[in-house]
Amino acid sequence: MARPRSTPIRNQQLATHIRATGLTYDSIAAAINRVSLEDGTALRTTGASLAKWLNGVTPQATTIATAVEAFSRLLNRPFRPADLGWPETAAIRPDNPWDGDAVAWIVQLGSDDMLDRRSALTAGVYSLAAAASGAAPPTIAINQGPTLGAGQADVARIRHMTRFFADLDDLHGGGHARTSVAAYLARDVAPLLHRTTGRARPDLFGAAAELAYLAGWKAADDGAAGRAQRYYVQALRMADEAGDPLLRASVLRSMAVQALELGHANTGLALAQAATRSIPRNAPLITRAWITGLAAEATAAAHGAPRHAHDLLRDTETYLDRADPPSDTHLIGRYHRPAFDHQIGLTLQQLGDLPGAENHLAASFGARASGERRSRALIGTRLADVQLRRRRPDAAAHTVLALTDDLTTVSSTRVHHTLTSIRTHWRPYLSDPTVAAADKLIATVTTL
Repeated sequence: MARPRSTPIRNQQLATHIRATGLTYDSIAAAINRVSLEDGTALRTTGASLAKWLNGVTPQATTIATAVEAFSRLLNRPFRPADLGWPETAAIRPDNPWDGDAVAWIVQLGSDDMLDRRSALTAGVYSLAAAASGAAPPTIAINQGPTLGAGQADVARIRHMTRFFADLDDLHGGGHARTSVAAYLARDVAPLLHRTTGRARPDLFGAAAELAYLAGWKAADDGAAGRAQRYYVQALRMADEAGDPLLRASVLRSMAVQALELGHANTGLALAQAATRSIPRNAPLITRAWITGLAAEATAAAHGAPRHAHDLLRDTETYLDRADPPSDTHLIGRYHRPAFDHQIGLTLQQLGDLPGAENHLAASFGARASGERRSRALIGTRLADVQLRRRRPDAAAHTVLALTDDLTTVSSTRVHHTLTSIRTHWRPYLSDPTVAAADKLIATVTTL
């Protein structure tokens, strides 16, 4: 039972919405903190914080943005700061990434990324409402300026640079060279988009969409969930401008991956289903396998439906067996047997089959090439986490130690989050010398 208030409520709008949730102050504070963790802000809101806000205290701008998103989720409708009794001018309010000019978004995102700042356009909060909008085809507004003679040579240069940045990402993770990708996208690519007409225009937008997709992928790997989401949305909108449904499906798939990794299973499933619906009939089987495999994981996460998830995995394997080998010329949709084993492992983990998950994650990890350092680090730490959940700390420690070269060269917040969880759960086993050695390695790499 809440203590009687000693001061009158000054923020009646906030009080109304707190009552509408039916939750305690502490529960609402916990919901706000969970939202903040999605983007690495790690707020420490408490029930006492809400009491102060009710007394008329205005939170900091980043806290307002996070609280607005939290109330939107709790009450399942969109909110603005004013709805909670706070002035709009006091907040960094994330604009709807589906609105306005996609090229302007890209310029602002890239500029803010380079300076590591949060403007009103690119505030870092991940929005469930914006994610849900991905299931419907959006309209795109592209400003036209003076025409510029861009052509296929520009398209080729952009795709070459995208492959170069993607190779660096495979080697060193999303935290490495992220600002370089942002700078190239904002300063070199964006000016071509809204000043180009002619036959090269669709290909130019397709190439830019792939680069924006990579920027989003790197931001997600680096723990910037809200910014990643905004890059993905603009990549999707530019794929539509390019008239490329396969690229649209591919971007939706990664938006689904992000939602699942943040714990939003139903949203992840909706996005995975939207990706499946977007696959054109003439799509390469390798890409169809890539998207169907993710649909299996999303089905397992949202519904815990073993039969349907396994059916989708069998479909994925059929596509993969019949597909041509993945091409190095395409950034998106490259899929192979080790990637499929990773997908099976994640799906079985969602279904509670930890022994099966361990077997497939181990197979994926063991087959990864040395150049796939970020994938090795990500899959290896996920394998160690499953081994630890199976109460096999010695096996988990050996897996972590086998990752020494990868962990010391990869910059990935996703990997670090898993490592931090591992450290928390194997504390009872630190008397084991192997566990102690692995724990020391984790302590070193997570503080670099």
